[in-house]
Amino acid sequence: MRFPLALSLKITRHIVKHKILRTPKFAMVLQLEPLHTCNLTCTGCGRIREYSTSLKDMVPLEQCLAAAVDCDAPMVSICGGEPLIYPKIEELVAGLRAQGRIIYICTNGVFMRKKMREYLAAHYVASMEPMLARLVQEELITDKEADQIRKADASARNKPTIAPSKWMYWNVHVDGLEFTHDLIVEREGVFKECVAAIKMAKILGYQVATNTTVYKETDVQELEDMFKYLSWLEVDGHTISPGYDYDAAKKDMAKRLGRDPKDFFLTRELTRAKFKDIQRWGDMFTIFGTPVYQEFLAGKRELTCTAWAIPTFNVKGWKAPCYLMTDGHYGTYKEMLNQVAWEKYGVVDGVARDPRCENCMVHCGYDPSGALGTNYQSGDNWKNFRYNFWPKPAPYAEGHKVKAFNGFSIGKGHLAEAKAVVNRELAGAKSAYARGGNDVAAPSATPAAGGGSCGTGGDTSQRDELLAKIRSNTDKSVPAKSE
Repeated sequence: MRFPLALSLKITRHIVKHKILRTPKFAMVLQLEPLHTCNLTCTGCGRIREYSTSLKDMVPLEQCLAAAVDCDAPMVSICGGEPLIYPKIEELVAGLRAQGRIIYICTNGVFMRKKMREYLAAHYVASMEPMLARLVQEELITDKEADQIRKADASARNKPTIAPSKWMYWNVHVDGLEFTHDLIVEREGVFKECVAAIKMAKILGYQVATNTTVYKETDVQELEDMFKYLSWLEVDGHTISPGYDYDAAKKDMAKRLGRDPKDFFLTRELTRAKFKDIQRWGDMFTIFGTPVYQEFLAGKRELTCTAWAIPTFNVKGWKAPCYLMTDGHYGTYKEMLNQVAWEKYGVVDGVARDPRCENCMVHCGYDPSGALGTNYQSGDNWKNFRYNFWPKPAPYAEGHKVKAFNGFSIGKGHLAEAKAVVNRELAGAKSAYARGGNDVAAPSATPAAGGGSCGTGGDTSQRDELLAKIRSNTDKSVPAKSE
């Protein structure tokens, strides 16, 4: 099965209950953003730009848990920002589990090993020695860290931690193999850290998924190679979605990177070209989501947007109309359902009701449509049942042959010209720029077992001021480079 049986039954019961009650709109997955602070500035992500004035704000723990009760979605995706920065992340996971939720922690992977070492320290017993030895042998922890785990003090022993559970997934952001992923997250070494975190998580018994966004410059063959490699690592499943030009991301790309969004994001036509093999991938790998949504991505059918089924709650409230577009924030989920004119959004029969929706085929709007049967065709229920309840594909046996570590993006990334100016003319301000999440590791460096050094990403004012200077100097100081 693509999900453990208990999880699949929980989601199925939730849908059936609301179908029997004839509930017109209900939540399937809550996108919970307890904060928008992040240690990275990924190309294509507009979160730190859209919420730049509230990056230091956090949703109180009690309010996070109340939001889950409010919409009563069976699954909660804790995202952001980087959720592992949230000071109460362990208590949040425990509270959601006490409510009976399925939990996804959507992380860039940089802090995962630190959180797992904390789990080991809190639960260490002598019988764990073979596991520690394996972690040291595979260079996933150091000898010093293993000794710290063994000798953990009372504070470490009593610290709340995130334990392995069939009800919880680490959902690691991976947008390609080493060169591509590090290019997109705008920091070298992150792919290597993600792989190390995934390996450590699987040794410790965690469930691990990955999420991937596909852009115009994404190479389709590289995506398949990525899935082969991740399957060989025994990742439990994958979410994949097209990147489209929503407002915040467009503004970030144009202002911060000086790039035309049309060169980066997908149109509907390009999405269908990129995802033409999605159904074959679904047979080969454990792709999460419905086969109906896969048919939609491949251009074989149309679906109606059901953004209300995957609502977003963040520091400003219930975000509407969807995860990517913001026309307002509401106090309760019910208030949002009742006050948003949902008929004004999405694409119907090839016509965009709102011009901003024209190129969107993103999973948070359309994947639940496949599960809820909003555009039902004969055989859809059987497709969904078979896809999710039949045995999942076996790990790809030759995934180790993939050249996953295919080079560093130093000097070739989206910020290459800006960094050159920083290094040559603005050295005094370099530390402020680095703290914004764009510090560069040396090509031969290996991320520390602790997860690497990361900026807070909390205050973008220094970075923005510096980048303004960079833009004014780049044309005259740095020769143009092709990417």
